[in-house]
Amino acid sequence: MRIGIIGSGGIGQAFAKQVLNAGYEVIISNSRGAHSLGEVVKQLGGNVRPGSVEEAAASEVIFLAVPWIHLPSVAKQITNWSGKIVIDPINPVVPPDYKMAELHGRASSEIVQEMLPGAKLVKAFNTFTPQLLEASPIEGNGHRVLFYCGDDVSAKAIVKSIIDKIGFAGVDTGTLKEGALLQQYPSGPLPGLNLISL
Repeated sequence: MRIGIIGSGGIGQAFAKQVLNAGYEVIISNSRGAHSLGEVVKQLGGNVRPGSVEEAAASEVIFLAVPWIHLPSVAKQITNWSGKIVIDPINPVVPPDYKMAELHGRASSEIVQEMLPGAKLVKAFNTFTPQLLEASPIEGNGHRVLFYCGDDVSAKAIVKSIIDKIGFAGVDTGTLKEGALLQQYPSGPLPGLNLISL
């Protein structure tokens, strides 16, 4: 399976390290273009290559790791999101003070879903810092718990298989509306937890 990563910041690179270690093929992209990713690709190693946002979005699974404020412009770069499995690790925070964006009581992933019409969205990988996300998911005699949610059962099953293959213990928190409210930073109760499933 090929995974396309849109966004080469801390979360994008941490996720890339984990899926590369798990044996997946990766295309990583950013807004500056493939030519800017040489050092990142060199550091990641493994079966990864730089590409354009469009090339990353042509992958079987897309990891959309862009800042909340840049999401609308990135979403418009892809003309057709229909049927694409998209992992949403985005937290709705706005610089410079990184306070929570005004969501009017909605879950951030509901808004992301509207920006990506037809996509099969799964919220996951957003409750850890980059440092914790790239750390070994196996600790002591257990596996680090990773939360995920979504409305499409088949997409959730595929994302769960990625979570399992990396070595995390996946916990399904429900639908985008219910689960994302639990998972989103800074308002939900789950971000920052480092739980181990024995």
